[in-house]
Amino acid sequence: MNPEGPLVLRIGLDDTDHPLLGCTTSAFDELITLLLERIPDAEVHERALVRLWPFAERRTRGNGALSAQIIIDGGQIGEFRQSCQEWFEGVLAEVSEHPPSKVPAAPVLLVSEGPVPEEWYWETVSGHVDLEPRLEQVRADGCWMLSGERLWGVVGASAAIAWIPNPSSTWELIAWREPGMIGLPRQVTSESVRLMERSNLMTFVNRDPTAGRGLIAPRTPCPVLYGIRGATSESVVDAHRWMQARTDVEKSLRWAVHRTNQLSDDHLGTVSYGTVINRPEEIKGAHSNVAVSSNGDRISLVAFSEGGPVNRLLRRLQVGDRVAWLGLIAPDGSVHLERLSLLDPTPRVAGRPQCCEKSMRSGGAGQQLRCRECGSKTIREWVSTDADVSDIEAVANWSEPSPSNRRHLSRPLELGLPET
Repeated sequence: MNPEGPLVLRIGLDDTDHPLLGCTTSAFDELITLLLERIPDAEVHERALVRLWPFAERRTRGNGALSAQIIIDGGQIGEFRQSCQEWFEGVLAEVSEHPPSKVPAAPVLLVSEGPVPEEWYWETVSGHVDLEPRLEQVRADGCWMLSGERLWGVVGASAAIAWIPNPSSTWELIAWREPGMIGLPRQVTSESVRLMERSNLMTFVNRDPTAGRGLIAPRTPCPVLYGIRGATSESVVDAHRWMQARTDVEKSLRWAVHRTNQLSDDHLGTVSYGTVINRPEEIKGAHSNVAVSSNGDRISLVAFSEGGPVNRLLRRLQVGDRVAWLGLIAPDGSVHLERLSLLDPTPRVAGRPQCCEKSMRSGGAGQQLRCRECGSKTIREWVSTDADVSDIEAVANWSEPSPSNRRHLSRPLELGLPET
């Protein structure tokens, strides 16, 4: 790195937490606080909270990594590195005391001067990334890395510093708890969240109106008090201050605003289309699947019971229905649906023709239908009607899960429909 003039450093962090404790957002905030104490002239630009591929085997609760841009004078690079090293040694010591876990923490702090390939982000948000190839890419790019023996955190950390926000990127303010409160029930009432959204109209997806509960407070014993999502940084700050002025909301120790890729649909591809080729099947747990033909391929669409409206719509499909969908391709090749639309339904059989207020009966194999009351006959056919999906919860014919059951990355229909 050039020791003269200002340096724009991109720092990324991932994989410091445990399924039952700790939080990478809190760890990253502690690092930023330390750097600003040690290097008072440093400037911290946009922090980012970047969610990653939902099927990642090593994902923990929110499956997100953190990044920020820090501008320092070139002569302060030694102090910067020393501060990072001391802080990271503390992280490794904390991780070493974590309870046993199937996914042990593998923290990595990554620092780059200048841009890194944007492909690192897109590969990590849309599919599985192998560790060794990514390590080779990071080292070839000249990044400085701190890690322990396990290096898996480099995947998320590199994706975080590679993500480039756009004008539609959302914001999340994360507030952390007093240390003595961690593990105790959070004091964030559902009513406070409801009124917060009504008072701060540029915040969104902070409450599930179908369940009548807030979505901002985690249910695990981690340091986060709540996270407020919104369209601008100002909107989430205003909402946080509004919450903290209430008597039914726990006071936070500290907070920070993050630009995020949440509600972006970056983990999904484009809308796909197909024709239903078998009757839906219901499997254990009320999950459902159906096969469709799309561009000559047979594809299995899966809707979990938690998908609510998506699951109910899938179970009502019939052979010949033309559908559109957005979903994640699972490791077994099936598509886990996040949205489903019935574009062109095949007519539904309503029954035999009516005569004398009764259904006409078959006269036998190859015979016409006959009315038993008056004896009139008609050709052998069934009466059909168009599909009735009026009771399916949908926006412009698209169905989606309730807010409680959507992924961080999924874009709600109310914020814009996928193009069909």
